[in-house]
Amino acid sequence: MSVLVGKKAPDFGSMAVVRGEMVPNFSLAQFAGKKHVLLFFYPLDFTFVCPTELHAFQESLSEFEKRGVQVIGCSVDSHFSHVAWLNTPRAQGGITGVTYPIVSDLQKNIARAYDVLVEDLGVALRGLFLIDKTGIVRHQVVNDLPLGRSVDEALRMVDALQFFETHGEVCPANWHQGDRTMKADPAGLKAYFAG
Repeated sequence: MSVLVGKKAPDFGSMAVVRGEMVPNFSLAQFAGKKHVLLFFYPLDFTFVCPTELHAFQESLSEFEKRGVQVIGCSVDSHFSHVAWLNTPRAQGGITGVTYPIVSDLQKNIARAYDVLVEDLGVALRGLFLIDKTGIVRHQVVNDLPLGRSVDEALRMVDALQFFETHGEVCPANWHQGDRTMKADPAGLKAYFAG
């Protein structure tokens, strides 16, 4: 498993579905210098944990947008499968109502580049990558197939990164927006623990 944190996020150009429309050559590069990107991989359309995650990201989409973050989903399914799944009602396991881009990685090149592909199964693990405006991966987490991820934790990491980018102070364990931070030096640590 590769650690991409601190490295340039692998770019891609692939078919995507955005608000039900097929978009050719959708790329990560289009957001460079404009937005942070939260790119997440999920195993397959029309499965079980996956729709709960896609709906959870949609339900918090306004929070990501408020922070200038572009959410992008990606799986090894075709764009036709994405459209069919988007047209399937939630009560039937579909993702009707999801509006952020869903990328098709039919050749599995994107999942390979992010090192989340399970080759023998031909699907991606539940990888999540927070990419800053300069295209550098600043956070990654990879869950095994049966383990759904936390959208709240993804938002917390966005807040921590953006706080650091704006103020230069670091965010300690379990930090949430509004909590105390510290200067990244011995005096800052001592001041933090002193209360």
